[in-house]
Amino acid sequence: MNPTGKDQLEVPQEDRLPDGVGTSRQQNPWRAAWSALLGSTLEYYDFFVYGTASALVLNKVFFPTGNPTVAAISSLATFGIGYLARPLGAVVFGNLGDRIGRKRVLMLTLAVMGAASMTIALLPTYSQIGALAPTFLVICRLVQGFSAGGEAAGATALTLENSPEGKRAFFTSFTLVGYSAAMVLASLTFVPLTLLPDDAFLSWGWRIPFILGSLILVVAYYLRRGLDETPTFEEAKKNKQLVAIPAVEVFRTHWRTVLRVVFASLFAASQTVISVFGLSYATSAEVGVSKTTMLVASSVAMGITMATVPMFGWISDRVGRRPIWFIGTLGSGASTFLYFWALGTGSTAAVLVASLINMSIFTGMMNGVWTVLFAEMFPAAVRFSGFAIGTQLGFLMAGFTPAIGWSIIGHGGTAWLPVAILGATCAVVAGIAGASGRETYRVPLEELGSQRTG
Repeated sequence: MNPTGKDQLEVPQEDRLPDGVGTSRQQNPWRAAWSALLGSTLEYYDFFVYGTASALVLNKVFFPTGNPTVAAISSLATFGIGYLARPLGAVVFGNLGDRIGRKRVLMLTLAVMGAASMTIALLPTYSQIGALAPTFLVICRLVQGFSAGGEAAGATALTLENSPEGKRAFFTSFTLVGYSAAMVLASLTFVPLTLLPDDAFLSWGWRIPFILGSLILVVAYYLRRGLDETPTFEEAKKNKQLVAIPAVEVFRTHWRTVLRVVFASLFAASQTVISVFGLSYATSAEVGVSKTTMLVASSVAMGITMATVPMFGWISDRVGRRPIWFIGTLGSGASTFLYFWALGTGSTAAVLVASLINMSIFTGMMNGVWTVLFAEMFPAAVRFSGFAIGTQLGFLMAGFTPAIGWSIIGHGGTAWLPVAILGATCAVVAGIAGASGRETYRVPLEELGSQRTG
């Protein structure tokens, strides 16, 4: 659906640029891709570490109530609180990214995220300062969310605008390779720590993963410092195509596209049902799967997506974004039921197979294309803002899905069924919304988001 309400036209073959031809590139696309990978690794590492910690330990050290379920909901709710600040971060960083450039904003988001994570690592617990402990924790989560609101959009815009024609999805997919790397690192970091005595794990062990995030920050900062601004942004600036308030402009001229991205971004809720709620539920007393089993299974499955994500991005450069996206979202929704059934069996093999199907294949398909799919819907002048605002509004649901899951969970052997239905529904809605737009994989970079391409 075109924001102007007019029919979109197929770009004639003679108007399309052949692969490798287009705006001159000022830097190697691989450098931009690695910068995006490391930046998203830091962003998602911090969020996965927090999600893992909220499922395993934060409920005990920051929310010690007499009711384990209430403590779990309170802990997981702070995971969701981080998402409340994301739309604000999307507006602020989106405006800056479309006004002063992608690179400068990405340097800023790194610094903010790193500072918030290090502060969490040093926070005193409830037993030390009482109610101030969860208050400070919530503040740090809000700062993390504010930073994350601009990171993915900026990294995607930077990589997309430095990618050769015909290879945009492949290079842009490295932003989500960082997602996979982050989940693996977060899970593997906790594996040896769960073997510590409970007293040691609760007092200092859980802090180590947050401290280790600073190492990723240093590498990502060094790599991004050497980047040039993207040629697409520089050309828009030279031609005086920048707008005064991009957030206002994107809603004025592309509000339908923003709305499509919001609903398509619900796919993230289907992922947090698995990665955060699933971990909390599986390791609860009612189910009893060991923490080590869950962390190893997710690490193996997400480790494989480090290969499948760019593979599906490469495929979408040849067959289109929409087929990969639609199959990935529907498959993710269907395999959610398989995943929770496997948790109920208590079988390590069943949990691993279900994780491989859901994460390695279907999550790999979604993560291989969603960044490029959403970014290609907007023109350069509002790409950062449109992508950031649309995704972060949609991601709000993902932040609170784990807490909602504990609130709607049933009883007995199929207690997980309402949660699985919630996750699957979000995946299906996302699939339909994302596939409803025009196909853009053959559209030249300079014409993306125009009246002819949507």
